[in-house]
Amino acid sequence: MSWEFKNDRPIYAQLLEQIEQKIISGEYEMGSKLPSVRELAAMAAVNPNTMQRAMVELENRGLIITNRTAGRIVTDDEHILVQIRESRAKDFTDDYIRKMSELKYDKDEIIKFIQKGDKS
Repeated sequence: MSWEFKNDRPIYAQLLEQIEQKIISGEYEMGSKLPSVRELAAMAAVNPNTMQRAMVELENRGLIITNRTAGRIVTDDEHILVQIRESRAKDFTDDYIRKMSELKYDKDEIIKFIQKGDKS
């Protein structure tokens, strides 16, 4: 997954979202060591302070653990990963339903679109 940024939100928030995605998708496996802040910042072409801010928030959310001797590792708490994954799915679903409702589709029509899309 490449690092992509838009101008509509702060970079640290986008970093947070992208690293979170890498964790919940398994690209960064549970219990694995993450690259250093400087390495991640270089890969994403951002300031290390910006990356550090994202890492602090990931730690606050319980997705990563900082070990002074081993660096940062991805949590091995599957419950946290499931919760975040479900929360993301709910956000995507709510956004889809809101956009479809703005197009004046009702619940049954939205369900038909989902079923039709599932078969392609």
